[in-house]
Amino acid sequence: MKQSSPYQPPSSSSKPSSVLPYKTSNLRDHYKIGRKLGQGQFGTTYLCVDKSDGKEYACKSIPKRKLLCREDYEDVWREIQIMHHLSGHPNVVRIKDTYEDLLFVHLVMELCAGGELFDRIIQKGHYSERKAAQLTKTIVGVVEACHSLGVMHRDLKPENFLLSNTDEDAPLKATDFGLSVFYKPGEMLSDVVGSPYYVAPEVLRKYYGLEADVWSAGVILYILLSGVPPFWAETEAGIFRQILQGHLDFESEPWPSISDSAKDLIRNMLNRDPKGRFTAHQVLCHPWIVDDRVAPDRPLDSAVLSRLKQFSAMDKLKKMALRVIADQLSEEEIGGLKELFKMIDTDNSGTITFDELKDGLRKVGSELTEHEIQALMNAADIDNSGTIDYGEFLAATVHLNKLEREENLISAFAYFDKDGSGYITIDELSEACRDFGLHDGHLDEMIKEIDQNNDGQIDYSEFVAMMRKGNGAVGRRTMTSSLCVNLGDALRAAQQ
Repeated sequence: MKQSSPYQPPSSSSKPSSVLPYKTSNLRDHYKIGRKLGQGQFGTTYLCVDKSDGKEYACKSIPKRKLLCREDYEDVWREIQIMHHLSGHPNVVRIKDTYEDLLFVHLVMELCAGGELFDRIIQKGHYSERKAAQLTKTIVGVVEACHSLGVMHRDLKPENFLLSNTDEDAPLKATDFGLSVFYKPGEMLSDVVGSPYYVAPEVLRKYYGLEADVWSAGVILYILLSGVPPFWAETEAGIFRQILQGHLDFESEPWPSISDSAKDLIRNMLNRDPKGRFTAHQVLCHPWIVDDRVAPDRPLDSAVLSRLKQFSAMDKLKKMALRVIADQLSEEEIGGLKELFKMIDTDNSGTITFDELKDGLRKVGSELTEHEIQALMNAADIDNSGTIDYGEFLAATVHLNKLEREENLISAFAYFDKDGSGYITIDELSEACRDFGLHDGHLDEMIKEIDQNNDGQIDYSEFVAMMRKGNGAVGRRTMTSSLCVNLGDALRAAQQ
């Protein structure tokens, strides 16, 4: 789906000079910038204080050098518009001000000092179906509000729900609308975005609507009750196969002791047929959500919390490592992809056609069928123009380049292994969490999950195995089709 934009550049491949369609004053004239609170794929969040009244806020600063093409600029502008559009909702993070200078776009937002959803659950220790029902009511309430205002979130996951403060009953707030779009009733989208564990089957099939958000909320509910995702595999392609065809497990622990009403709701949220899936409103009307007595208040099995700790902790280490790799990606490495683009773009038009992609892949020994090449083409062709421009090419391939190359994995490992001992220890992980503004609890669980020889630390081979296992969010802002792995393999072969 192509979004409206304030830009009217001469061609679709040109890159604008600014995100905002208006000039702003300087951020530092109004706010004092404090410590780093966190780091995302596209921006860093800092504590900031309003000089006029001393109130604290969060400032997300997005470096414009990471916006590779016109569409990236449009995505940030749309994120700002959508946050303003939704900001009256009590469970959505409010945006206060926006600033832009030569190097950055700054979003000043409400400060959520209570941390991420999973961290709070793990800290509490006592956790029940009733609590899970209350959280689901809030999450799906945000989804219903988005849909009623013509917005589709497209990246619902626990990391995107924060507690507004450290109080016991602090409100849950939705954040990060970087993949959200304005949506018209009946419209069907085709670009593959989201995060692997949470993505709906119809998104992978590239023909989807609002129902995909309810699927993602259903995955969160399944994890809240069991500690593990409903569809899981060692590789990203394996996760996608499970999402498309896998069995929904209600037999293994702890499911026999979970109420039938909870399982009924999950079945209806994780219905593979979008037409048969519950709407957000139907979820909110389900007895397990509406009637407190249907969701039992007895504590869930402690094994659920232990699993949740491992799932949450391992996800964090991988994210930290991917950020280290992304930040270390040099102009020279991107330059290599530029040369590959030129090699495939045989007529020097600035875009790659289907025939050029097919010929380019054949040149490097690829044995993909025409059908698979067309699927690759569709995955990379973000604006559905029928060709792949340079920005789209980078977005579809740069993540593969940086994750799989040995020198990048070595430099990421070295970042964590501060003393150069050849092992990552719990103290070094704790220091890295502080660097990234992350909660550093349950690192023992993280190490236990990755430490294959049980020596209490992570060596390089264990680190690499973790990085290549069930890979997390990748691609255009977060994900593109798993078929891009085939393109990445072929491209890397060409670079040898």
